[in-house]
Amino acid sequence: MKNRFLFFALAAALVLGFVAQDARAGLVPLPSTLDQFVGANSANFTTVAAPNEVETFSNFTYTTDPVGSPPSAANVSMTEFHAGIEAGITFSGGFFALPGQLVDYHLGFDVTAPAGFLINDAVLSGVFNIPAGSTGFIVNVGETITDANSGLVLAQLSIDPDNNTGAPVFFTGTNHIRVQKDILVFGGTGGAGISVINQGFSSTPEPASLALLGIGMTGFLAFRRFFKKTSVA
Repeated sequence: MKNRFLFFALAAALVLGFVAQDARAGLVPLPSTLDQFVGANSANFTTVAAPNEVETFSNFTYTTDPVGSPPSAANVSMTEFHAGIEAGITFSGGFFALPGQLVDYHLGFDVTAPAGFLINDAVLSGVFNIPAGSTGFIVNVGETITDANSGLVLAQLSIDPDNNTGAPVFFTGTNHIRVQKDILVFGGTGGAGISVINQGFSSTPEPASLALLGIGMTGFLAFRRFFKKTSVA
């Protein structure tokens, strides 16, 4: 009885320890706004569930040039993005330039896959805001994805009003990536912008995990056959 009590006490302590660790780390569930993850809140992170695993998004950065151009981080909303096996974040805000104005937005974050999984593709799409009759405008979202462990560039994506397919771009799998977006907007004659940016990723089990799973299944089947033989005997 005493041993059982000690076991449950230890289990409860472990659970409380994990909860306290999450609280200190600053887990913020979505939907939320970008200001909950930048500046004084830069230690915060969020998670998004994919079909086979959960991805962690952290180390958010956000700057504008000219400084102070809208939208502020408090006016950029963040919701979960899901499309097939892709999972990530939708950023919604008025990334807009007035007629004749040039604004450059920089948005970055890290994505981490759970143990045993590798991130191996990304999708990028958006909803553009082009007023009727505006000409000479430029709206481009360029993105560089690097391996956060080595700094190696894995992929580069780009969307604009004429190229917005959201097709996946594949790259060498890694468990931790850094995503850097450059949202360049020139208003032309009537203003222009992008109001929604969808970003998704998918992961697959790394080869070592698949090998261990295969070994486990082989052992299970062998044990089952042995059990059947001994039962018949």
